[in-house]
Amino acid sequence: MSALTAAYGQKIALKTNALYWATTTPNIGVEASVGKKHTVQLFYGLNPWKQSGGDQSSLRHWTLMPEYRYWFCQSFNGWFIGAHLMGGQFNMGSVDLPFGVFNELEDHRYEGWYAGGGITAGYQWPLSKHWNIEASLGVGYDYIQYDKFRCGECGERLKSDHTNYFGPTKLALSVLYIF
Repeated sequence: MSALTAAYGQKIALKTNALYWATTTPNIGVEASVGKKHTVQLFYGLNPWKQSGGDQSSLRHWTLMPEYRYWFCQSFNGWFIGAHLMGGQFNMGSVDLPFGVFNELEDHRYEGWYAGGGITAGYQWPLSKHWNIEASLGVGYDYIQYDKFRCGECGERLKSDHTNYFGPTKLALSVLYIF
């Protein structure tokens, strides 16, 4: 069997997370079957712009997340568990998030990077030969290095620090096209 034939026989999916789009973040992922019950994926999201409306609010960031998955039934069907790594950069400020989450973002700007990883669990529903829907949740750890500024692009730097975050690291409701 040639390498081309072997590669063609593998299932490969192109995917996007609808919940991530809700934060105005374009995102795309590629997932490939590497066995009957194993897949690997690489996911990327990029939000390069300030929010509209004339204010200075910003959720600019990029993230890259590779992941390994073990499927209880077969690849791209049913329950799975996995392990993910993640990393990226951010520049966020003047944002009033609901429920008082990260309330310092309203009056300050944070710029920095993060790296970490965690575990994932989820389920995929085949809709047709080429289309699936997936729901997944990840929890884990991130090391976050940041600079804190007074609000605005030119605000005074108040401090440079780091923090250790434990908690949700992924929430996805994704649409997949399987080749």
